[in-house]
Amino acid sequence: MWTIPNVLSLLRLLGVPLFLWLVLGPQADVWAVLVLILAGLSDWLDGRLARAWNQVSRIGRLLDPLADRLYILATLAGLTLRGIIPWWLAAAVVARDAFLLWIPPVLRRLGYGPALPVHFVGKAGTASLLYAFPLLFLAGHDGWYAEPARVLGWAFAIWGTGLYWWAGVLYVVQVRRLIAAYADAGGERRGRGRGEVQTTGG
Repeated sequence: MWTIPNVLSLLRLLGVPLFLWLVLGPQADVWAVLVLILAGLSDWLDGRLARAWNQVSRIGRLLDPLADRLYILATLAGLTLRGIIPWWLAAAVVARDAFLLWIPPVLRRLGYGPALPVHFVGKAGTASLLYAFPLLFLAGHDGWYAEPARVLGWAFAIWGTGLYWWAGVLYVVQVRRLIAAYADAGGERRGRGRGEVQTTGG
């Protein structure tokens, strides 16, 4: 539990309410952007350290994507309420997570736990969105950096949303294969299904 990668993930989780307060309370945008940047760096660092130090754990596999999703939702809420991003961008990202709400109960019924390993497409989509938000934040201000930040921010936002949805589709395909393997095995997990978890995740 108390490994450095897991502590980094927990600290990233604690940053979510701090970010929302900075955005919606005092509107301390510089500090809010700094929190987002630190969250992105810790996301990269905890995964790298977990693999390098052989500290990959079950709770770490749950905390890492949970922190990513909460940051995405918190940032979408804050930027939408501030009028920095349009509502349809927030709706497109939130709709993807709503689209996958049926999957955790199915995985628990099949005996695979609440989640499957995150696919690299999902990690790329999440990373693109986390890069997009600070840039879009900067684009909402006056200054020489606003226009370059707007161009880069929207590029990351569009690609990130597309990859985020693509990962969701891959996740559905994986779960359908697990359901088929479960049915073929007469209600028992087979080695083939376990192998698919490691290679085709969403």
